[in-house]
Amino acid sequence: MTMKTASAHTFSLPDVGEGLTEAEIVTWRVATGDVVAINDVVVEIETAKSVVELPSPYAGFVQALHVAEGETVEVGRPLLTIADESLPPADESPSPADESSSPADESPEPARQPMLVGYGPGAEQVVRRRRAVPTPSVASVDTEKVAAPTRTLAKPPVRKLAKDLGIDLSEVIATGTGTIVTRADVEAHAAKRRPPQAAETGPAPVTTSDDETRTPIKGVRKWTAEAMVRSAFTAPHVTEWVTVDVSRTVELVATLRASRAFRDVKVSPTLIAAKAICLAMRRTPELNSRWDDDAQEIVLKRSVNLGIAAATQRGLVVPNIVGADSLPLVELAAAIGDLTATARDGRTQPAQMAGGTFTLTNIGVFGIDAGTPILNPGEAGILALGSIERRPWVDEDDRVVPRWVTTLALSFDHRVVDGEQGSRFLADVAGILHDPAVALTF
Repeated sequence: MTMKTASAHTFSLPDVGEGLTEAEIVTWRVATGDVVAINDVVVEIETAKSVVELPSPYAGFVQALHVAEGETVEVGRPLLTIADESLPPADESPSPADESSSPADESPEPARQPMLVGYGPGAEQVVRRRRAVPTPSVASVDTEKVAAPTRTLAKPPVRKLAKDLGIDLSEVIATGTGTIVTRADVEAHAAKRRPPQAAETGPAPVTTSDDETRTPIKGVRKWTAEAMVRSAFTAPHVTEWVTVDVSRTVELVATLRASRAFRDVKVSPTLIAAKAICLAMRRTPELNSRWDDDAQEIVLKRSVNLGIAAATQRGLVVPNIVGADSLPLVELAAAIGDLTATARDGRTQPAQMAGGTFTLTNIGVFGIDAGTPILNPGEAGILALGSIERRPWVDEDDRVVPRWVTTLALSFDHRVVDGEQGSRFLADVAGILHDPAVALTF
């Protein structure tokens, strides 16, 4: 008879993509003594670009956590130790109580998808069980079993929202399928408990005094700052502006919103601007290029991976829609909706922010008329869409009439894009927004 050798495994911080060098431990999902299965989420980390869930590559019980929440660690540093269940917990010796734990010690687990949660589509939250610990009294064990709480089920974005609002999920009444707490449940609970303006608006400052507050530069904020400095002092920026009457685009948005085909997606001027960018690329593909300094080559991309800048509590992120130019309008609308919702929930994965070829930023949502956008590193162009407002406009008959007007600002890398090419591209985008029917000629 062959005896199985008990063993312990150390799970170190992996490179989850894009050359990760370090990450901050945001939230531990497990504690010492918890039993985990392969692919159970054990920790949330914040990389330079997003918050990522790390699944366990091992099954067993958590023997030790090596890093505290809020600590920044380098790739390769041990995060936790997971031991076979045949091994005793730290500072404990085996006992009959360990070996004879009954199925009643376990909480039921929902079905899990056989994938690494942190690197693909998210699975439902797992209800983990606490490994039985030897106790001197049977009565005390029975009491602990009765009092052991069952973890409230909620998807990661909902769990993150509850944490940001300081809400205990166990106090939220679930109205979703089964006993799963939804985003609406959390928001309803928050509305009853305190005014919305009382919620946190960003990460807590580390130090404060009578005359200043100091917040550490790390995570998304640190990466954004480094990227913008690198972009501003590497690529020679040129910015061009055009003010355009977009009344027909506003009318088109209203028509699409009333259409049955678009009832399940969000339709906005951002969607029409995104489509206009993709169409204008056909006539001026140079805007869909990048400068390869190492190879001393200009790389022309065949498909448009359109980045949509999104403001989040952790800073600006720019996830992109791969092959945006090949998507029908309704699919492009769905992609933009999913992308922005995921970004605001802080769940954008590093891979979703890699490989962008052009960026659209809508500064008009903040009531800003225009600005000079800075290029996303590795891209040749970025378009800023200003606020759309009712303004007096001189029409073709020299009459002053009220029209919906906006300003577009295009920044481009002058190493890759000549002034004539940038001007033609901006004029094409403006022309489509002025009269969407022009898109039929592209």
